[in-house]
Amino acid sequence: MEPKCAACLVSTLDSFVLDYIARQKIGGVHLTFNCLKQLAVLPPSTFTKPLDWYSGTTALEWIASRALELTYTSLSLAAFALSVGYDGPPFQWDEERRFLLRCELDSAFFHLYRISHEDADYILDTFPIVRRRDEKTFGEYRTKRVILEIYDKIEQAKRTGRPYQTRLDPPPGAAHQANDKITAISSQGT
Repeated sequence: MEPKCAACLVSTLDSFVLDYIARQKIGGVHLTFNCLKQLAVLPPSTFTKPLDWYSGTTALEWIASRALELTYTSLSLAAFALSVGYDGPPFQWDEERRFLLRCELDSAFFHLYRISHEDADYILDTFPIVRRRDEKTFGEYRTKRVILEIYDKIEQAKRTGRPYQTRLDPPPGAAHQANDKITAISSQGT
């Protein structure tokens, strides 16, 4: 399997959408191989099509750049980073940035699965542990709010034809690391 496809598969398996689907299939507490084979995992062809919310980019590139940043946080994963075309240093662990990367991925998967805003809202309500943790820490179900805000921004980008603008500054993936290198180089010169 091509490494970027593997990154998309892992991201799909980690998404709220697929978690919800899996919980509808499982009768007990164990995921059997037979149930796993029946899960509605998006086919590889889904990831090779251009995104209708980010022109000129495929889902493969959009998702892989976020998966790379979430995954490559240690030199022990340098081989993975190289296999997806990145030869820079590991990404720094930043909880807030990682949260936004995951929210962008989950919002994208709601769109790729063609889940409506209302259904995404319902699906996110079926995660009571995430809700309780968020409410205890932030006083609100922050994960749901941010995923749905990003969902709406992606929907607006699809309607208007203007590319989705990430909240992340700098943008995800290799561009983020490149910007860090430029900042480090320019600060050394001062």
